[in-house]
Amino acid sequence: MKIKLLFILLLIPWLTFSQKQKVKNNSVYDMKPIHFGFTVGLNTLDFALYPSEFAYDHDTIPNSTVLHPGFNISVVSSLRLNKHMNLRFLPGISFGQRTIHYYQQDSLFTKQKIESSFLEFPLLIKYKSERINNFRPYLIAGFNYRLDLAAKKEYDSEKQNYVRLRRSDIYTELGFGIDFFLLYFKFSAELKYSIGSRNMLVDDPFPGSEFFVTSIDKLKSRMWVLSFHFE
Repeated sequence: MKIKLLFILLLIPWLTFSQKQKVKNNSVYDMKPIHFGFTVGLNTLDFALYPSEFAYDHDTIPNSTVLHPGFNISVVSSLRLNKHMNLRFLPGISFGQRTIHYYQQDSLFTKQKIESSFLEFPLLIKYKSERINNFRPYLIAGFNYRLDLAAKKEYDSEKQNYVRLRRSDIYTELGFGIDFFLLYFKFSAELKYSIGSRNMLVDDPFPGSEFFVTSIDKLKSRMWVLSFHFE
């Protein structure tokens, strides 16, 4: 046992030395005061849904648990503040879908499909660790103003859509990622969670189908985003 422990202790400095000897790809593009790139990614939209007293009184319980995949595209503008921090502005578009299910006596009664097409204007702070060979972990935090172009001003009775959302919301965003320094550019994989601040439900029921709205007290948006940055 002592021999094994001694062998491990002797091996650790050798491994550390070997890591330090790896050739680092040039990161001059990352040292510029400002640099640009683009992002593609996947998302899932969800609601934090709060049923109303009407829902419990009439045993019509709304729920939103089914996640649908969506996608997003954006342009990256990154301002270098210091060695460990960047200010990032990533305007873009994203598309997604949410479904509200209505249950009566634990059985599905009906549902509402809600599609969204967002214009996004996120402003984020990126906090970077020390670079380790050709990768570097980081944290991200900030705010994102989203404008939903698919939000309806009027009800569409032909498509039987009886839930309307407000068009704009401000999201708080938190996440983490890893920068990979390649030969000619930097690739980053990032996972981010967005939390909407507003009650997005338009409290104006469609005549004859009031329960779609009156069974809901609040709808707040949630979003998971997996992004791939090329800079």
